[in-house]
Amino acid sequence: MYIVHGDAEGERFAEALARKAREGVRVRVLYDWLGGFGKTSPFFWRPLRAAGAEVRVYNRPRLDQPLGWLFRDHRKSIVVDDTVGFVTGLCIGKAWVGDPARGVEPWRDTGLEIRGPAVADLVDAFADSWAAVGEPLPDAERTSAAPAPVGDVALRVVAGTPNTAGLLRVDQLVAAMAQKTLWLTDAYYAGTTSYVQALRAAAADGVDVRLLVPGASDIPALGPISRSGYRPLLEGGIRVFEWNGSMLHAKTAVADGRWARVGSTNLNIASWIGNRELDVVVEDAGFAVQMEAMFVADLERATEIVLDPRHRVRAPSASAPGLEPRPPASHVVSRHRSGGGSGGRVMSGAARIGSTVTAAMTNRRVLEAVEAHIALMAGGLLALLAFLTWYYPRGIAYPIAVIAGWFAVALLIRGIFAVRQGR
Repeated sequence: MYIVHGDAEGERFAEALARKAREGVRVRVLYDWLGGFGKTSPFFWRPLRAAGAEVRVYNRPRLDQPLGWLFRDHRKSIVVDDTVGFVTGLCIGKAWVGDPARGVEPWRDTGLEIRGPAVADLVDAFADSWAAVGEPLPDAERTSAAPAPVGDVALRVVAGTPNTAGLLRVDQLVAAMAQKTLWLTDAYYAGTTSYVQALRAAAADGVDVRLLVPGASDIPALGPISRSGYRPLLEGGIRVFEWNGSMLHAKTAVADGRWARVGSTNLNIASWIGNRELDVVVEDAGFAVQMEAMFVADLERATEIVLDPRHRVRAPSASAPGLEPRPPASHVVSRHRSGGGSGGRVMSGAARIGSTVTAAMTNRRVLEAVEAHIALMAGGLLALLAFLTWYYPRGIAYPIAVIAGWFAVALLIRGIFAVRQGR
């Protein structure tokens, strides 16, 4: 689990797991250090460990890995008795439950329950992450044989690991193969150039490509960064919608009414290459129809973004790919303050900011309206940095010295270790 909040919902999960551990069930929990930073105190896990559960944390900061915090275990899964598994975009916390008494809606997210042979793949995915931070699972506790089929839905588990791009290739392949429709839902969109080109090429071939993203993010600074990538999509014939409800946290895709994906991977470079992610690719017409119906229902609560800034129109309510938008309608985006960030999303945001700053400095293209806000923000931060450097040079020099020293120590440790291995 990427994030476990130390709130009432986190306590519910912890108490349930502790109860099963006391009953003799082997309970193992793996959570991400950055995901849990500021969300749970060190004391949160003590009752669970005292009950006999084994709890591990993924990728704590290390002296020899100054940038290791950028690579996270962003997976969200539960596997029970090698029989049933859950793969989702949901983390554990009250944001996903909401507060009906106060009129706070739960976050919009999507997950799957899986039974049958693919559960063995979920066990393997957990075992791989578990071994990355300590002793591996005992062989006796690994699934010795895949469970028997319990249905006829064809699916496969895609377990992404850092410095690989398996799901990126899958997403690009699906964009290239789609013939009629490709509908995407993503929480933290920051598409790479190659993926945007794949979507534009699909739209140019007549594919109905749609992207649904949050109208208000739990990380407000990422809103302008994500919106700065709309224009290439809109100019390429891709329809973009912003969700009007509480935080949209789902990561799904459905193509041609027969292929679908659900899981933890966002459409950004951090998820595709930097993180451990877990997704399920389903090839089944019945399931895809359900996914399409869910997407159309979501569009009922979305606003379509168009190139003309004078028009923001409601999304069409029907599922016909060629349906025209409704007339312009007023809209107020709700703002939801909550939840945590991801080091991976920092990487995606930095890439988007870098693109904007480069464009502004080289004058190779006209900045978009959203990018103008990013340029102003970056310019203001640089002006503040210049002011502090001029009047308080030590306040800038000392942090730089600490960072440089950290990197130096990390390189020396790696170098000495490599020399000793080579002897």
